[in-house]
Amino acid sequence: MAMNKADLVHKVAEGADIKKADAERAIKATFEAVSNELAEGGNVTLIGFGTFSVVHKQARTGKNPQTGEVIQIAAKKVAKFKPGKALAELVNPVPEPKQGKKKTSKKK
Repeated sequence: MAMNKADLVHKVAEGADIKKADAERAIKATFEAVSNELAEGGNVTLIGFGTFSVVHKQARTGKNPQTGEVIQIAAKKVAKFKPGKALAELVNPVPEPKQGKKKTSKKK
């Protein structure tokens, strides 16, 4: 299942018990703040959720898949997101270790 902006607005409004219009303004302001910080080359760290950052990709050589022609791919900056520990564990839960019989060594 995928969530779009309208779904996010609905969930935030419902979860915070606020009007959808207020939730939409808050989400828009959050996205603008994160975008502006990244545009300035900064990072945005939300403890437990993750970190948004900007990474510089070096120029490189590539191939046009249709013609096989060698092309130059320009250097560029890209936005990156690294999930925090809590989000990573929520998405990919670590199974509990099995509680089995303890191995005992026999002494002579």
